[in-house]
Formats: sequence, C-alpha cells, structure tokens
Amino acid sequence: MTGSDAPIAFVTGGTGAIGLAVAVALRDAGYRTIAAALSGGTAALPEGIEGRDLDVSDPASIAASLADLSSVSVLVNAAGITAREGREFDPDVFCRIVDINLNGAMRMSMAAHPLLRKAKTAAVVNICSMLSFFGSPTVPAYSASKGGLLLLTKSLAAAWAEEGIRVNAVAPGYIETDLTQALHTHDAHRTRIEARTPMGRWGKPEDVTGAVLFLCSPGAGFVTGAVIAADGGYSAI
Repeated sequence: MTGSDAPIAFVTGGTGAIGLAVAVALRDAGYRTIAAALSGGTAALPEGIEGRDLDVSDPASIAASLADLSSVSVLVNAAGITAREGREFDPDVFCRIVDINLNGAMRMSMAAHPLLRKAKTAAVVNICSMLSFFGSPTVPAYSASKGGLLLLTKSLAAAWAEEGIRVNAVAPGYIETDLTQALHTHDAHRTRIEARTPMGRWGKPEDVTGAVLFLCSPGAGFVTGAVIAADGGYSAI
C-alpha cells in the first residue's frame, strides 16, 4: 500500500539517530512516513520520507504540523534533548529538558488524539530510556523526564484503550547517537558500559526499530501500556 492509500506514521525527533532509523523502518513497512523536527533539520531526509518543521514545546507548531492530515495510524514520540557537564542541575535547564522530553510528548499525543481516533487502528510509541528505570547522578532532568514518560505511556494506554488506540514504549539502552557521543567515544566509559551489558556491545539506532515496528503491528493488537527494553540486557541484571 503506497501513496494516498497508505496509513500515516508521524515521528517526532525524526532527524535524530533513533527517530530517523524508526522513520526509515516505518517507510519500509509501507507507511506514508512523516519525520518532524526543528526547522532546518528535515532538509536531507532519505527518499520517501516527508519532512516537517516541528517544535514540540510550541502548541502552534504542533497544530501546524498536523493540520492537513485526515488521520494518523502511528505516532512515535522520539523528540528528546539532554545537557551534559552538570548543567541539568540548573532549574531552568531542568525545566527545559522536561518540557521537551515529557511535556512535548504529551502535547503531541493530545494534539494527534483526534487523528488517531479516526484511524482504523492506531498506535502510539514513546521512546523512553533505560533511565526510565534508573536514577542518574549526572543527568537528573533527562532521567526524570524519561521516568515520567514511562508512566505517561501507561496512563494514556489506560485512558485510550476503549477508543482502539494502543500506547506503548520502547526503552533503548546505550545506543550510539549524538546524545551519547561523549560516552561511546571515551574509551573508559565505553568499555565500562560494554562490560555491564550482557550482550557485550553498544546498540545501533537500528536495534531499536524492531521493537517499534512490533508495537505498531497487528501482532501487538492486545499489547498496550507495555515498555520493551532494547538494551542488550542492561536492565536485566
């Protein structure tokens, strides 16, 4: 199914490493895929993926990004930021990160809710983190926002189940992305994390996509409120 007949998948943070990998996977699965990100970030997307400007902290931007859509079958909330070097302990920085990572997912979900209802079947997948389960001594805002996103996932799943909208999450472990570059390019940190991960390696963005595709598929038709860890076993021990 292609073109105007294809179900629509909308990915926020669609130019980030994980968001883009998810967008490509959804395109390859037959969705009309929209990858939305901050202005200027969607200029060089792969063929077959539509780019849209989106600021998840701005309700007007969210409304504009959805305005011409008649329905949405899949919403993936992958937009997220962090700050290093202890900056997340600054209350203003803390609030900004929570506003993007957690409030942004809530804004997008509520704005897309009427469009999700119009789809024959609909799925929301939130990109959480292993820090949804663990505290962090260095990135408290990121950890708090992702912990909140996990419980938002469960709350929306319960609220929207009767409408045929399933809401689930994927919690990546240590994945090689721009956000984790300071860790995966540092020999000591990289080795420590590999030693702590049962599968003995860092993940690639593509290691997250299978779980997302499953949660969007008919095979997950009785799955809602679930969180799948894509972390090489890090959270298992």
